[in-house]
Amino acid sequence: MIDFTNCERILSKAYNGANGKKIAVSYQGIQYMLKFPPSGAAKKTNLSYTNSCISEYIGSNIFNMLGLEAQKTILGTYDVGGKTKIVCACRDFTADGMDFYDFCSIKNTVIDSGHEGTGTELEEILESIEKQVYVNPVDVMEHFWDMFVVDAFLGNFDRHNGNWGFLVDRNANTAEIAPIFDCGSCLLPQADETVMKNVLSNEDEMNARVYQFPTSAIKLDNAKINYYDFLMSEDNEACNEALARIVPRINMQEVEALIEAIPCISDLQKEFYIAYLHARYENILLPAYEQIMGEDEGMSLTM
Repeated sequence: MIDFTNCERILSKAYNGANGKKIAVSYQGIQYMLKFPPSGAAKKTNLSYTNSCISEYIGSNIFNMLGLEAQKTILGTYDVGGKTKIVCACRDFTADGMDFYDFCSIKNTVIDSGHEGTGTELEEILESIEKQVYVNPVDVMEHFWDMFVVDAFLGNFDRHNGNWGFLVDRNANTAEIAPIFDCGSCLLPQADETVMKNVLSNEDEMNARVYQFPTSAIKLDNAKINYYDFLMSEDNEACNEALARIVPRINMQEVEALIEAIPCISDLQKEFYIAYLHARYENILLPAYEQIMGEDEGMSLTM
């Protein structure tokens, strides 16, 4: 575990966002955003603070493992008032002078649309992807759905328009898709030991957290999307194509090895994360994938 306490603070950089405190530091000559876990005091949890930093680290690494560029993350510690906190250092992808435009801002540039940037209705998002002029819409659409499928695997309940977007080079007047970031809302970050034990020992408790919640932050007909129902519906061809791309890349042994190697979490936490990801993989992604692949195979056999 790296102790970031004595790293140089970068005072010219500050970060917004609601989930926990954030500071900019230099580590080995590279700028990082140091994310502190939000206090769990106001939540219905026995945690002294939430597990969002662990979720951030695991989520980002799984995205990278699956070939989707995500923010590089390092787990470490930081002393605050004599108490040692587990923190997640997230490499700052704007440190080289690139500007980050979140998709909320991009949505607002679509001037022939009546939709607001903050709106998370799926139809609005897809329309804005098609009409924005920053990055090839085909590439953005593929990125969006790949991200959606992995978020379904991770149980991300907070992928809104403010935490994904583009990097813009002002001098060259060009843009590219930004690395995926803000994975702290994956893997049930508010689950304390009691919840973890209940989920591991009770199939109904696990099923509730697979089939019922967490839901996506993206809405369909003004209701947050249920990952299982949406993926099994096969209603969106671009989403089906993302399933066909992503699911074969998932190696659960590699996922398990990633979690087992984390030094700062208990054996119970490791068991919980591994079981939770297996459940979501086997009960959400695999059935949806096998369904679309079975239909494709059936179509090819009849041609």
